[in-house]
Amino acid sequence: MSGREQPPSAAAGRSAAEYRIEDLAHASGATVRTIRAYQDRGLLPTPERRGRANVYRDTHLARLRQIADLLDRGYTLASIKELLEAWDTGRGLGGVLGLVAEVHGPWTDEQADRITRAELNARFGGSPDDEAVAEAVDLGVLERVPGREDEFLVPSPQELAVAVELHAAGVPLSAISVHLRELRGQVEQIASRFLEFTTEHVFARYLGHRPSTDSDAAEAATMVRRLRPLAQQTVDAELARAMRTFATRHLRHHLGTDAPLAPEVPVSGTRAVDLPAQTIRAVQRLVGPQNVSAFVAAAAEREVQSRTLDTLAASHNKIRPIDQIV
Repeated sequence: MSGREQPPSAAAGRSAAEYRIEDLAHASGATVRTIRAYQDRGLLPTPERRGRANVYRDTHLARLRQIADLLDRGYTLASIKELLEAWDTGRGLGGVLGLVAEVHGPWTDEQADRITRAELNARFGGSPDDEAVAEAVDLGVLERVPGREDEFLVPSPQELAVAVELHAAGVPLSAISVHLRELRGQVEQIASRFLEFTTEHVFARYLGHRPSTDSDAAEAATMVRRLRPLAQQTVDAELARAMRTFATRHLRHHLGTDAPLAPEVPVSGTRAVDLPAQTIRAVQRLVGPQNVSAFVAAAAEREVQSRTLDTLAASHNKIRPIDQIV
């Protein structure tokens, strides 16, 4: 190492790697100050003291990488310390990290995509809208790509496609943003309630104490993997049911009638006939909403009888001599 003292590993000729704090910082990507702070908080094992220098080993490097990984996943230093202490007491960090990875893994099969500003403008009518783009970034629908002012990451192409379709249907971008914020809050409540539900009935036995072995943690991770799609499946089914119910009700309200849009009129007791909404409204004005079905049935029966009589009369006239008809 030019201009620097050889690390203890080289001087001692040992097979196990040894690092001075500066070398450890270089290998791990952490700063010397960060390493010392981790030592003070008990996150790193005590280094070996050799003369006036501290000697670090591969175990310290591995620990620094584990800390960095957990920080990237959103864990605080306090919670990381608890996890590492569990490992140090033989309680299986490997299994715990597997559980952590399962929880922090993707909860959808959707793949992120990229889009240029020109493509984005084209998909939303061709006119640039900096305010709308800023709002989309704030909502996380778009993410800026460092060093690329004209390109964005799209975490959920499906969500962006919905916005494109709504805008094409005439919904202003500002209204789409407001709707998404409201929807996000409601969905977060659903997610929170589902987690409370599964925690109470499934995960309480794991969360009452930290997994003591890798097998305990692996079992918990398997349960997360099994239950992960259930929330979305339940919401999809219930949303479809609610949309069917409320869309029909909403349309009835805007058509100015509480009667069915296409009432089922019994025919021979087993079939139904759909009638146009304007026909139903006309009948309502004539006989009242409560008599629509009876009126339609009676009118249909009268028409059938009338045509039957016409058919019989026509048939009778066809077989009579012409002089009798005249």
